[in-house]
Amino acid sequence: MLIHGAWLTTACWDRFRARYEREGYSVVVPPWPYVDRPIAALRREPHPELAGLTIRRIVDHYDALIRALPEPPIIIGHSFGGLFAELLLDRGLGAAGVAIEPAPIRGILPRPRSVVSSLPVYLAPFAWRRVLTMSYISFARNFAETLPLDARPLAYDRHIVPAPGRLYFECVLGIGTGIKRQNPGRPPLLLIAGERDRMIAPGMVFAAYRQERRAPSPTAFRTFAGRSHVIFAERGWQEVADAAIAWAEEHAW
Repeated sequence: MLIHGAWLTTACWDRFRARYEREGYSVVVPPWPYVDRPIAALRREPHPELAGLTIRRIVDHYDALIRALPEPPIIIGHSFGGLFAELLLDRGLGAAGVAIEPAPIRGILPRPRSVVSSLPVYLAPFAWRRVLTMSYISFARNFAETLPLDARPLAYDRHIVPAPGRLYFECVLGIGTGIKRQNPGRPPLLLIAGERDRMIAPGMVFAAYRQERRAPSPTAFRTFAGRSHVIFAERGWQEVADAAIAWAEEHAW
């Protein structure tokens, strides 16, 4: 199961999905609630309920989907999807998990460059009850700064959709993002950081690893050099995809 993050749709996983399916995996890529329409429609008219979407509601959504599957899946998430993967594993769900550049669990302080990258959300009027749009400038500078200049407009048009500002405030306040330390029921977990990620600085991912490794199950941390927050689509994405599935396969319950 692949879980996307904020500002994105299931399309961000197209490359990973195709690669895994060629290797014989059955892959499911369910969208968040209210993010289940074509990108053009999501941009033109976001669902009115999207603004009130919470972290807990999204995690409960994936919880129900996982329990309906015939067997526990490997759960791979990116950004907020990485946070959701951690929270789902904390519930004992999945055979193993990979959190790629995950939004922080409770107790992790954002690094300065991550705060700067998120300022457009926190400074937007009434952002906690609005659906927001990421500007192209913010995307190019903070989300996809490692992409070639001529590739950034195409990536923005292909991937970026409005997102609820509420999630950012819940995350910074630790609402719905706590995990149980030393959780004996948590499946194995790999945390992946992008060395040049401005949205989720590598130090934040390592801080999550330091908390998660208290669980008795296998826990690992890996950094990919030269990668930004668009790690799923930039040059060398194959290395990330292969590392994620190889580790999960080796350690899955």
